Amino acid sequence: MKKDVLILGGSGRFGRQAAEAFWNAGWHVRLFDRKSDDLTEAARGAHTIVNAWNPAYPEWPAQLPGLTRAVIAAARTSGARVVLPGNVYVFGPDCPAPWGADSPRRANNPLGRLRIEMEQAYRDAGVPTLILRAGDFLDTEASGNWFDRMIAPSLKRGVLSWPGRTDIPHAWAWLPDMARAAELLARRYDLPRHADVPFPGYTLSGDQMAGLAAKALGRPVRTRRTSWLPLRLARPVWPMAKGMLEMRYLWETPHRLDESTFRTLLPDFAVTGPEEALRRAIAPVLARRSWQDRPRPARAAPPSEQHQ
Repeated sequence: MKKDVLILGGSGRFGRQAAEAFWNAGWHVRLFDRKSDDLTEAARGAHTIVNAWNPAYPEWPAQLPGLTRAVIAAARTSGARVVLPGNVYVFGPDCPAPWGADSPRRANNPLGRLRIEMEQAYRDAGVPTLILRAGDFLDTEASGNWFDRMIAPSLKRGVLSWPGRTDIPHAWAWLPDMARAAELLARRYDLPRHADVPFPGYTLSGDQMAGLAAKALGRPVRTRRTSWLPLRLARPVWPMAKGMLEMRYLWETPHRLDESTFRTLLPDFAVTGPEEALRRAIAPVLARRSWQDRPRPARAAPPSEQHQ
């Protein structure tokens, strides 16, 4: 018998990959349509709710609390476990690495505090929750993330633009791998009610990424530090710039994710090699596919398997 999974944000980065991973694993995939669906009704009968809703930075203060309350209410009604793609924003620049489930939440910036409050709301509500926590995303599409917006476009000229120090470790996640891990963990019945599982992904400095990009492209690649001046100048007229500047510290703070919990739960999980992941992440950027704050819709399941 197929298990039902409800995907919230199925046209976004993680939601798109999660829909494909769950579909390929034999789940009955339903994509929520915010224009026409009622969340409580859509969640009835669902074994798992993947909450991949991720508003743009400027919309976090107004939207995150309400979206969180709505998902918690739907999970209470349906009894479903919520799978939430977590990030590293909660730790702040003063948290010692490696960052894991037991690391202190020291973020004091607005975006970090909003993520802390969101995760705490799930704990306080007591609904079954899995936070699969990762660093910055590498995607199969140019979807407006840090990599294809800030780092990869200059590879056309043999340059990898890096937003900070090029010699310090930075956490990355290849989204197809992360989504596949989410599906495997969603099957398990032995997870704690509130499971916080860091996804190890890759830990790469800018210099290491440039070396891998050179291998993937078959030509030399050098690193260059990105100037933040254009974002500072754009801040008064482009709301996204404020949030991007707020997260600048992550490019100056060495960090990696603690993989011990993940390896205990999924000891045989095979990750895609970083060179292959980079090759696939670079390709759509060099093909000049445009990025958007809201990625293009993509459907992983036939129309009959979608909830619209």
